[in-house]
Amino acid sequence: MIRALLICVGLSTAVAQGGFAQPAPAPEAPAAAPRSWQSLSPEQQQLLHGFQGNWNSLPAQRQQALAKGSQRWLSMNPQQRASAQQRFGIWRAMPPEQRQLVRERLQRFKSLPPEQQQRVRESFNRFRQIPPERRRALRQQWRQMNPEQRRKAVETHAPPRRNPR
Repeated sequence: MIRALLICVGLSTAVAQGGFAQPAPAPEAPAAAPRSWQSLSPEQQQLLHGFQGNWNSLPAQRQQALAKGSQRWLSMNPQQRASAQQRFGIWRAMPPEQRQLVRERLQRFKSLPPEQQQRVRESFNRFRQIPPERRRALRQQWRQMNPEQRRKAVETHAPPRRNPR
């Protein structure tokens, strides 16, 4: 239970906001090529119309991110769009320090080996299955622990690791 709480506290915000919390690119990442406004589909142009006037002055990475994000948005169904808008509202309401923390946690999660990422996802999903009252109690218990107690709780409640073959 505590393990699931750790996962929730540490990653739930990052997972929930992951679509909007773009980590800084790695320094060794190749430079993105500029993208022309005309290369966007009419639907993308309509969605990004606010950027049309200064599109050419945007950094190439920003152009690529906007193009990719607009394509992702256009591929969503109405329910997915409503959920994304809700998450974005939560993201925008966060103080900058909290956004940075979320970015860092997401980057740490992405740097984990795939098997460990899967274990985190499974733990998070198990935590989400717990009734809301129990989740609130676990969160409260977690908040009252000091860092050493949290570390021990995580170690004690960590699921056994699978032996790779």
